Amino acid sequence: MATDKELSDFLENVERRAFKQAVYAVHKDEVALDIVQDAMIKLAEKYGDKPAAELPPLFQRILQNAILDHFRREKVRNTWVSLFSSLGSDQGDDDEFDLLESYAAEAGSGAAESGADHLERAQLLAIIDGEVQKLPTRQRQAFLMRYWEDLDVAETAAAMGCTEGSVKTHCSRATHALARALKAKGIYL
Repeated sequence: MATDKELSDFLENVERRAFKQAVYAVHKDEVALDIVQDAMIKLAEKYGDKPAAELPPLFQRILQNAILDHFRREKVRNTWVSLFSSLGSDQGDDDEFDLLESYAAEAGSGAAESGADHLERAQLLAIIDGEVQKLPTRQRQAFLMRYWEDLDVAETAAAMGCTEGSVKTHCSRATHALARALKAKGIYL
């Protein structure tokens, strides 16, 4: 069983990574903070009695479910708002009313993104992916496990069959190589 201190330390260590993960998913800082807070509360309330070693996968599952729940709620909320807003508009008996023409997407959502913004984001992601693929195999593995899969150094070292120091070295070299390559292309992240 995890002690209160172990649970507190775990939550303190995971909060920044969880926030980054949530922001990446929902694109809104306030919503991401709420999601992470809810996930932490749920972990403490429902699974605080589990062994400390089981906390990381449990928290990741809870966080992912909280993010999915957010998108489900947003989808339902947007559907009902759209339906009710069309009922209140002064349409009269005009049969030519088109809900899609009057629908205004929420700022920050994928639907509100212009075609140019969507294309620019897709091109940027393709460039980043191309640069990640150019990394040496061990650097790419370490980088993706640490920053994409969100594994800690020990977990990454175990998965790669190397020392924690090697993981840190591979990650450092990968991030510096990516930064140089992207900067050369005029991309500053």
